[in-house]
Amino acid sequence: MNILCIGDVVGSVGCAHLQKVLPALKRELAVDVCVVNGENSADGNGLLPASAAAIFAAGSDVITGGNHTFRRREILDELERSDTLLRPANYPGGVPGQGMTVIDRGRYQVTVINLLGTVYMESLESPFEALDRLLEQAGRPRFCVVDFHAEATAEKKALAFYADGRVSAVFGTHTHVATADEQILPEGTGYITDVGMTGPVVSCLGVRPELSIARMRTKLPVRFLTAEGACAMDGVLFTLDDRTGHTVAVRRVRR
Repeated sequence: MNILCIGDVVGSVGCAHLQKVLPALKRELAVDVCVVNGENSADGNGLLPASAAAIFAAGSDVITGGNHTFRRREILDELERSDTLLRPANYPGGVPGQGMTVIDRGRYQVTVINLLGTVYMESLESPFEALDRLLEQAGRPRFCVVDFHAEATAEKKALAFYADGRVSAVFGTHTHVATADEQILPEGTGYITDVGMTGPVVSCLGVRPELSIARMRTKLPVRFLTAEGACAMDGVLFTLDDRTGHTVAVRRVRR
């Protein structure tokens, strides 16, 4: 089984690029399930119904979120309605949406979990405890991938080792910079610290460089705008053993 996980889509230009390259890539790689992080897919920040619809139309089976999921109130009703539009599962009970879903293909089911880191991020339920709770709730699924939206590399790596052998793969999102540490952990879990982003190549994490420079030099508020120009899509392909659910191959892809 091939599961393609795609990094943070940035703005309408990122959505447009995803729609341009993803359908052919899915055919080329024989993708069974596609997971896309969309928490920055609205222009300006956050997620809107229109940007979520664009990502689904491009071929994503599940959209995951992060610390900007709730930035735009327009998405709240859609989070409640959709079972494939996720927000981090370790937010407090009662907030809109859900943090786990199951893609049912008949002969197999793939569980997708979305978690948010707590180091340099929000003060939420421990992602380690949330993972235990969700895996128990899901009945310890054979095929399970986790989008861990986190800032600290150490926290991402620690959660992956904690999950090793219990989930198929853990992929990090949030930093928008693809790491080159794709690997298979000792007990069979595929891992990458950060899958990267889908958006403008000449940018500072998708933002016009001069605006990021102004914010960092002056410490004054700056309205970030999405950069222009050529885009790229960063992803990682996990190939899973159909019998065990463990990762047998992992590779980065860019289009």
